[in-house]
Amino acid sequence: MSDCLFCRIVEGEIPSQKVYEDDLCYAFDDIEPEAPVHTLIVPKQHFDNLADDVPADLLGHLLAVVPQVAKIKGVDESGYRTVINTGPDSAATVAHLHVHILGGTKMGRFTFENSQRIEGNE
Repeated sequence: MSDCLFCRIVEGEIPSQKVYEDDLCYAFDDIEPEAPVHTLIVPKQHFDNLADDVPADLLGHLLAVVPQVAKIKGVDESGYRTVINTGPDSAATVAHLHVHILGGTKMGRFTFENSQRIEGNE
């Protein structure tokens, strides 16, 4: 997709801080990190998100790469969070399937606008 930011990064049209690459995916550091380590893994083939008929073997590959990237980034032993956003309520900003790897800090529980969690019942 010529207008997709992540497709253009994969193609090398837009510079990125490459962390990992193989035939199926490309990993790079997020330019607006939410944690000291914030790396994205994107498939080289364009899919909008998880609901875009992504082949199971590709999804498995993306998830199998996560521990490798975590090790490269030095958070494999301390721990990391893996997130895939899908759809308008997810706060996704780029319509290209991607896996976030966040780490390098002690994380709390997820918080959301209008959380359904009742205070005291956590």
